[in-house]
Amino acid sequence: MMKFHEKIRVMRQLQGWSQEDMANKLGMSVSGYANIERGETDVQLSRLEQIATVLGINLLELLSFGEKNIICLAGNDQSIVQSFNAKESQEILHELDKCQLLVAQKDKEISYLKELVVILKKQIDK
Repeated sequence: MMKFHEKIRVMRQLQGWSQEDMANKLGMSVSGYANIERGETDVQLSRLEQIATVLGINLLELLSFGEKNIICLAGNDQSIVQSFNAKESQEILHELDKCQLLVAQKDKEISYLKELVVILKKQIDK
């Protein structure tokens, strides 16, 4: 189980930010921020909320990050981070299967409609 300071470090790294970037965003010294990431300082709730806000997530997401989560990264710069609780993963896989079936059905319908167009064009040309 990851400790909160490890979660903060991983989330910062996922954003592609240095410790200096993060410290600037939080309005604190780099050494002060580095102490947070190393777990060498007790962090007040208000600071944790501020860190979560800077990371673009809510406090609960920050505290639960890494707890059997699936993380999806989108974009070349990993600017979009989406995480799902492992309990939700089966539901997500089920929804993905449904989407794949819908796409397959759509492809079959398109193929059938193309065949109909060819038949109709032949009838018109006669």
